[in-house]
Amino acid sequence: MKPRDFADLTLLAALWGGSFLFMRYAAPAFGALPLMWLRVTIATACLLPLLVWRGQAGALRARIGVVTVMGLFNSAIPFVLIAWATLSITAGLASILNATVPIMTALIGAVWLHDRLGAGRLAGLMIGMAGVVLLAADKADFKPGGSGWALLAMVAATACYGFAANVTKRYLTGVPPMVNAAGSQIVSAVALTPFALWSWPVQTPGALAWGAAAALGIGCTAVAYVLFFRLIARIGASRAVTVTFLVPVFGILWGALFLGEVVTLPMLLGGAVVLVGTGLSTGWIRWPGGR
Repeated sequence: MKPRDFADLTLLAALWGGSFLFMRYAAPAFGALPLMWLRVTIATACLLPLLVWRGQAGALRARIGVVTVMGLFNSAIPFVLIAWATLSITAGLASILNATVPIMTALIGAVWLHDRLGAGRLAGLMIGMAGVVLLAADKADFKPGGSGWALLAMVAATACYGFAANVTKRYLTGVPPMVNAAGSQIVSAVALTPFALWSWPVQTPGALAWGAAAALGIGCTAVAYVLFFRLIARIGASRAVTVTFLVPVFGILWGALFLGEVVTLPMLLGGAVVLVGTGLSTGWIRWPGGR
């Protein structure tokens, strides 16, 4: 990997790790639905002109049906679930749970597309799920004010991402990356508009919340998508997905630095187990005896 690619990978991880920080700042002020509508609308405003400038608007119209499904499950639904979860759990914990996306992708691919799971990938799925259980063991409180439902929302969000990845693999292979990126944000903005208007906060959020929303839309979505798809084009999807390993590092770091979140030993151990499982399920860690 060239230094430029590694720099892009690190910046992408910092941006996606920062998204949990910005949601922690802005979600209490806006609410999950209005904040995520702002996120995808701002991202649409950034990506749509690029799509038109590249002459790819026609490709989006030709695949609008499947792009709609992908967009709902790759942006609208998981974004709202994660934003709602960050009202109850720390940015660091949310970023660790988000690292299970490749595990969900592999599991859904095996069930739906009949992708073959070797011993290493199967072990990775089991280890990754064990890590999630370890992280949730002392936090899954479903009483009023507990974080149990937030943990389930994070797991549901990663399942949405996994489903969207397999939809992309099955139906959108060969489609220009900008079509997928811009299309998913456009679809999400349209889908979330009535819900955002219905639940718009009565009290106007402060400048910090608005700044966090802008950072989510511009940096953590529009810029991050451009970086991600540029990495896929230059180093391939299998290498680009290693950003998964770096996102929790930045999620924990930003939460500790700017929110004063406490990083506990069980949290680090559970996160390590999740990352080992993710590494095995993506093939970046080899199972003993595997090729």
